[in-house]
Amino acid sequence: MALTYGDIDRYCLSLPGAALTYPFDFETPVFKVGGKMFALYGITNDPPQLNLKCDPDDAEALRSQYPAIRPGFHMNKKHWNTIVLDGSLSDALVRELIDHSYALVVASLPRRVREDISPKKSGKAK
Repeated sequence: MALTYGDIDRYCLSLPGAALTYPFDFETPVFKVGGKMFALYGITNDPPQLNLKCDPDDAEALRSQYPAIRPGFHMNKKHWNTIVLDGSLSDALVRELIDHSYALVVASLPRRVREDISPKKSGKAK
């Protein structure tokens, strides 16, 4: 069974410093850490789709291995993938891809901001 948007929301918000925002419209939830996006989706997509940041080399490999992983819709296709949540990918893989996206964004943040987002401060959006 594919992850639902509710599952995605709960998982993303469980990551240290993650915040749910709506910078574009109320149909596009965007998850940020340190003020930078790491995940977003459109609630009207059918089937559900999730955009995640990805290392460019990994992005190409994932796209060739999994038909449900495509170049990022409305995103920089070199750095973002769209994950189609049609049940063909395991929940564990989708969570791993969310973790990868989150880690890439956290690594790009200034040291001071990264230090504020330590796991001991989980649940507090910055």
